[in-house]
Amino acid sequence: MLAADYQEVFASHFYHDKTFDSPAVKVFPGEYHVSTDGRLIVTVLGSCVAACIRDRKAGFGGMNHFMLPDAGESESSVVGSAARYGSYAMEILINHLLKLGAARQNLEAKIFGGGNVLSGMTVGNVGPRNAQFVKDYLAMERIPVVAEDLLGQEARKVYFFSHTGRVMVKTIREQTKPAVVDREIR
Repeated sequence: MLAADYQEVFASHFYHDKTFDSPAVKVFPGEYHVSTDGRLIVTVLGSCVAACIRDRKAGFGGMNHFMLPDAGESESSVVGSAARYGSYAMEILINHLLKLGAARQNLEAKIFGGGNVLSGMTVGNVGPRNAQFVKDYLAMERIPVVAEDLLGQEARKVYFFSHTGRVMVKTIREQTKPAVVDREIR
């Protein structure tokens, strides 16, 4: 894969987070971001899942945001659409960390999302499938999960401080939930 291919799914929605007085980047569905400079990495999740993976000794890490575990038979060869799937999103994040000098034996993960934010919607069980996928994938890769906040009925906003490994999760209130629900329906 060429470096230009990574750019298509590498989150570059930079801003200054006033709450934490920190440079930050937003990660949208199908994107990921790796930070070696301590940048705050932020995403909002419904049934999607985000994995925050870091090298605990080197002090840097990244986050992905995927919508489905895998594409099955219909997996697209287009990188941008492939990043929507956990199998690709996990691989690209881990490979980018290793390319920057992370040591596989020092990697640890924190995983979030997989909620059922559409009340009564159980078709496809997307949230539970995403949650199980990320746990199975990390077990297969022998990357320990040191924290998780999976499943449930609520959407979440995740703040990942990649240089320290600290993660803060904010449950999204009902009045702000419609935007997440609209995205889930699409």
